[in-house]
Amino acid sequence: MKRRSFFKTAAIGGAAFTLSPLAACDQKNNQVAASKADYTQFDLNEVTVAQLQQKMKSGELTAEQLTNKYLKRIKEVDQSGPTLRTVIELNPDAVAIARKMDEERKAGKLRGPLHGIPILIKDNIDTGDKMQTTAGSLALEGNRPQNDAFIVSKLREAGAVLLGKTNLSEWANFRSNHSSSGWSGRGGQTCNPYVTDRSPCGSSSGSGAGVSANFSAIAIGTETDGSIVCPSGINGVVGIKPTVGLWSRHGIIPISHSQDTAGPMARTVTDAATLLGPLVGDDANDRATMSASKWKGTDYTQFLDKNGLKRARIGIVKDYFGFNADVDALMKQAMDAMKKQGAELVELEPMKDHDQWSKAEWTVLVYEFKNDLNKYLAEHPEAPRKNLKELIEFNKQNSSKELQWFDQSIFITAEEKTPSEEEYLNALKMTKTLPAKYIDGAMKEHNLNALIAPTNGPSWTIDRVNGDHFGGGSSDLAAVSGYPSITVPAGFVHELPIGLSFIGTAWSEPQLIKLAYSFEQATKLRQAPKFIPSLLTTQA
Repeated sequence: MKRRSFFKTAAIGGAAFTLSPLAACDQKNNQVAASKADYTQFDLNEVTVAQLQQKMKSGELTAEQLTNKYLKRIKEVDQSGPTLRTVIELNPDAVAIARKMDEERKAGKLRGPLHGIPILIKDNIDTGDKMQTTAGSLALEGNRPQNDAFIVSKLREAGAVLLGKTNLSEWANFRSNHSSSGWSGRGGQTCNPYVTDRSPCGSSSGSGAGVSANFSAIAIGTETDGSIVCPSGINGVVGIKPTVGLWSRHGIIPISHSQDTAGPMARTVTDAATLLGPLVGDDANDRATMSASKWKGTDYTQFLDKNGLKRARIGIVKDYFGFNADVDALMKQAMDAMKKQGAELVELEPMKDHDQWSKAEWTVLVYEFKNDLNKYLAEHPEAPRKNLKELIEFNKQNSSKELQWFDQSIFITAEEKTPSEEEYLNALKMTKTLPAKYIDGAMKEHNLNALIAPTNGPSWTIDRVNGDHFGGGSSDLAAVSGYPSITVPAGFVHELPIGLSFIGTAWSEPQLIKLAYSFEQATKLRQAPKFIPSLLTTQA
């Protein structure tokens, strides 16, 4: 289950463009057009970061040519054809950045593995350029921050080419208990590239669907609870939800400073690990990064090990199984594959206090959201709305566009929440001790290297009338504890991708990368999407 459903149940080259808010992926004429064209053909299909670097090194392609190829791909598949609507805005400076990286390469200056690599980033991450940062909301149209988010400045230092911003579940899906993942007032409805009338999950829907559809090799999403791992799992890609504090959150539109983090999304564990290291760093504007000082400068690709599962001990979190028989069958196959690689699996005891800390999570997020969001807006004088109250009023005045499909009940709850330091601190203590105690305790008692659980269930059909139909998932354990998790493709249920999550203790990204890479290499279950319009149109 994705973050919002946990809340609800208490389980808890050219000018920039902006997309029309009308969804197109589910329109009949686009489905017919898509069915007559083969959008699976692309000369950079499934190409990795290392392969792109080799093409630039050999002179086969320049960064400028790579950038233009991805821009053309986005125009043909994202803006037309299947019309996935993963990209909310393209960077008008992308080609110029790529050209500069080519000049540096020609002069013998290479910044690292991201030099000249195009990347998509979520539209809640500040870029101090011509692009907007809106969280998908019409209420923040025109918000062009003066400065880069910390991680964006690190991207620029690393030589990456900022290709554009990705669509998302508006306000990172923290506006309504009854919403459609991947929909935003500004960007419309993002669609799943495997079956285009299906949900891409959220809130990093555009990043997950975009990198899966080969609009870039790598992307960045953000998560509070499930918003990296769910869209990664459901779109058939790898997602790393880092330990809170490994990447700075400064310059990212927030929900909760207790749980928020950005993280890599890519088609392979190698590419995700390649992106992870360059963005680690001490940020005076985010105290949580001080605890990650020892990881500054780390090349996480050094932990890639094809034999990583050999003699590994892995705990099975059975609490997250049983919601779908087909998913359970895939998990059995995944566990059998791990055993063949030499891993030993241990079935863990159920979590006795899951309901308790899940309810506490909601309390923490509602309290922190108003305070953290208002702080962000106060730091952005260019933002057209100055606080949560003004956002609520804007949505009321523009209800035909912003509230046409679902309300802003979470906004209203957060705004009206009566301050209670005792209630907040008690809930915070619960969320920061109980799930971490379960993970740490299980790992110590059974001498484990990681825990595993299914990331997601099969994607559901997009339904803006009734909202999302979540089956199940496992994001909350790592999210609420602030610990890391990695999801890797684990197979398909009726053409719909399912992910497997590896969960660890604080700062255990190296161990998780080792295990995830070993599993990926042993199974190689990632398949490029086919852009099927609907499962109803396929032959029985």
